[in-house]
Amino acid sequence: MTAQQLTLDNIANNLANASTTGYKTRRTSFQDLLYQTMSQPGTAASATANIPVGLQLGLGTRAVSNHMIFTQGNSTETDSPLDMVIQGQGFFQIRRQNGEQAYTRAGSFQLDQNGNIVTAQGDFLEPQIRIPAAAQAITVAQDGTVTYTLPGQTQAQQAGQIQLANFQNPAGLSSIGGNLYQQTDASGTPAIGNPGGQEGNGTLLQNFVEQSNVNVVEEFTNMIVCQRAYEANSKVAKAADEMQQQTNSLKS
Repeated sequence: MTAQQLTLDNIANNLANASTTGYKTRRTSFQDLLYQTMSQPGTAASATANIPVGLQLGLGTRAVSNHMIFTQGNSTETDSPLDMVIQGQGFFQIRRQNGEQAYTRAGSFQLDQNGNIVTAQGDFLEPQIRIPAAAQAITVAQDGTVTYTLPGQTQAQQAGQIQLANFQNPAGLSSIGGNLYQQTDASGTPAIGNPGGQEGNGTLLQNFVEQSNVNVVEEFTNMIVCQRAYEANSKVAKAADEMQQQTNSLKS
């Protein structure tokens, strides 16, 4: 019952983030617990025969992980030139206000008071890119090259190069909130490179944002299955309690 409650909490979090930009759905995995062995399979039943099956009673289940599924979310077109979608693998690199390195799939960026490209929380996109106040027609190419034009000029000026980070095991990243992840020993070290490069990174698509990959219909189905499993386990617990009461009420 505790394991099913954790599953329900995970489903609730997925549904709550169904409209969160770049959110990746999580799936709960279970593991059976220790077994009480009444009769070990393969032990000798006689001088010439072994017990073929044995008798082992399981002691329940527990949740061991709720791993992220990094399938591509749908892309929604916007009017902001600093909205970007990673088509394929990879993460934007973010430098937090406390100096820590973080990573995100949410490519909804803005400009701060100094013209730096930042997240909604004010964290810098890394490598840091600054756009002049008079800049016009900001363009982000598929390979991450950021250019702009100035009033009265036709020649585009290059502002910087967006680089992406790719991980051997992205499911091993640690979620820290704010659409951000941090590196762990399980994720491995990031391979840094330009979008569309040899590191396996995807390409960038400007004027689009990636929506979450939460399937609302599937989550509601999982919720019903979880509820039925919880009810079944509660009935088993109730039946066991009633059987114990009947045993205690027996008189010699």
